[in-house]
Amino acid sequence: MSTTDPKVSTAVLDHDKVADQAQTYVAKFERNETFAHRFQRFLHKYPVAAPSIVLVLAIIAFSLIVGNRFLHPFNLSLVLQQVTIIGVIGIAQTLIILTAGIDLSVGAIMVLSSVVMGRMAVDYGLDPWLALLAGIAVGALTGLINGLLIARMKLPPFIATLGSWNVFFAVNLWYSKSETIRSQDINATAPLLQWLGETINVFGARLTYGSLLMLLLFCVIWYALNWTAWGRHVYATGDDPAAAKLAGIRTDRVLLSVYVLAGVVCAIGAWVLIGRIGSVSPQAGYTANLDSITAVVIGGCSLFGGRGSIFGTLVGALVVGVFRNGLALAGVDVLWQEFTVGILIIVAVGVDQWIRKGTA
Repeated sequence: MSTTDPKVSTAVLDHDKVADQAQTYVAKFERNETFAHRFQRFLHKYPVAAPSIVLVLAIIAFSLIVGNRFLHPFNLSLVLQQVTIIGVIGIAQTLIILTAGIDLSVGAIMVLSSVVMGRMAVDYGLDPWLALLAGIAVGALTGLINGLLIARMKLPPFIATLGSWNVFFAVNLWYSKSETIRSQDINATAPLLQWLGETINVFGARLTYGSLLMLLLFCVIWYALNWTAWGRHVYATGDDPAAAKLAGIRTDRVLLSVYVLAGVVCAIGAWVLIGRIGSVSPQAGYTANLDSITAVVIGGCSLFGGRGSIFGTLVGALVVGVFRNGLALAGVDVLWQEFTVGILIIVAVGVDQWIRKGTA
C-alpha cells in the first residue's frame, strides 16, 4: 500500500492531532520520608550535631541540678582543663579512626615522648627546645612504626597497635627506669616543659596555655581535613579504600602520613601532659588510649571510617568532662560516673549504627 493512500494520510493526521493534544507529564517518584528518616539524614550530614545536642542538654540538666556552681566560669574552665589531654590525644585517634583504623598505642606514645623530653632536658642537660623537638621526633618515629606495620605489612590496626602499645610501654619503663622526674627539678632546669600548665584569667575563668594549644590544634587539623586534598584522601581511604585506589589515591601513603601525624600530635600531648601534672611520670596517661576512643565515639565519628568531624571529638571530650564534673558536684560516686560514661559510649555506637542503616 502506497504512503500516498488517502486512508493512510488521514490516519497519520489523526495520530498527530491526538499526540499534540496529549498531556506531556514526566513521571515523578516521590519518597514519603518520615521525621525519623529526615533526622537520620541530618545526623549523617552533620556528624557533630548529635554530640552537640547531648552537650547542651547535659549543661542545662546539671545547671538545674547543681545550680550556679556548675555554670561558674571557673568551673567551666576547669572542665576544659580536665579534657585537654583527652582532646589532644583524641585528635590523633580521630585521624586514625577516619581511615577505618584504631590506635591502642596513643597513650604509650605520649608517655614515652614525655619521658624523652624530661630526661633529655633534666638528666642530660640538653636545651629545653631541643629536648622538646627530641620528644616530637620520638612521637613521629613511633607513628612511622605503626604506619609501616599497617600500610606496608598489612597488619590489622587493632593487632598492630596492641602489640606496639606493649612495646612502647616497655621501652618507656626501661628508659625511665620507672623513676619520676620531680616538678622541682623540671622547674629548675627546663621550665619550658611546664609552660603549658600556666594559666591566664579571662572573666573569672582560668585557661591554661595547654587548653589554648588544644583548641588551636583542632582548628589546624579541621582545616587540613576539610580544605586540602590530603584531607579528602583521608576520608576517601576510610570510606572505601578500593574505590580510592581506583581514583588514583595512594592509600598506603595516606595511611603512613596519618599515623606519623598522629604520633606527632601525641608528642605534643606529652608536652601538655607535663604542663598539666608538673612532673614526668612513666605511669601517667596509662588510660589515654581508651579515653581518646571514648571522646571520638561519643563525638559521632564512625568506627567504620570515612565519616566524622574533628570538632565532634572536641564536643565528645567536653561531654565526658561535663558529665564527670556535674556528677561529682552532685555528690555521685566515681563508680557511677564511670558507669554513666560507659552508657554514653554504648548509646553513641548504637546511634552510629542507626544512622548508617538509615542512609545505606
